[in-house]
Amino acid sequence: MPVKIRLQRKGRTKRPFYHIVIADSRSGREGRFIEKIGIYNPLTSPATIEIDRDKAYDWLIKGAQPTDTVRAILRFKGVMYRKHLMLGVQKGAITIEQADEKYLKWTTEKEAKIAARVAKKDEEQRAFHARVAGVGMMPAPKVKPQEVVVEEAVEETVEAAVEAAEETAAEVQEEVVAAVEEETQETPVAAAEETEAPAAEETTEEGAGEEA
Repeated sequence: MPVKIRLQRKGRTKRPFYHIVIADSRSGREGRFIEKIGIYNPLTSPATIEIDRDKAYDWLIKGAQPTDTVRAILRFKGVMYRKHLMLGVQKGAITIEQADEKYLKWTTEKEAKIAARVAKKDEEQRAFHARVAGVGMMPAPKVKPQEVVVEEAVEETVEAAVEAAEETAAEVQEEVVAAVEEETQETPVAAAEETEAPAAEETTEEGAGEEA
């Protein structure tokens, strides 16, 4: 009878979790199973995996075939590594004591890494809830001192006054140049009129003398 190590879906719609079961490959997904050896919940962060390593290893040695997802879970939990070490013992590459020592070291380091990830995730969640509640928020940006603001305002006022003075001086200069040009144009006309006036007077006097 072909035996599979596979997942059995539980939970409600869009909120699934799974039982890791030993079942006949001919039975349905929700059908009968031989033994339950663990739980897998992918909705948590990190995913929750609880499995009996000894039972999983025993079924692997008996020839049970895991599905792809279950194989990844067994590799993550060190069951496949234990099987690899036991094959080395059977071939005489290492002793059983060395295999047990390596397996214990691997599982200890792996559990420490998982615990660190869980602690980090919990810390991030607490920090997020604190930010949402307004506790421990980032400090407000620093405001420039009042003196600096006053100095900038004074500088802007002085610059505006200088620009206004320059514009006024330019306008006055243009008016002076225009007045000088007008006077220059009027002076020849006035001189011509003054020259014509004495000539007219002399002509009148000469005419009067002739008549006398």
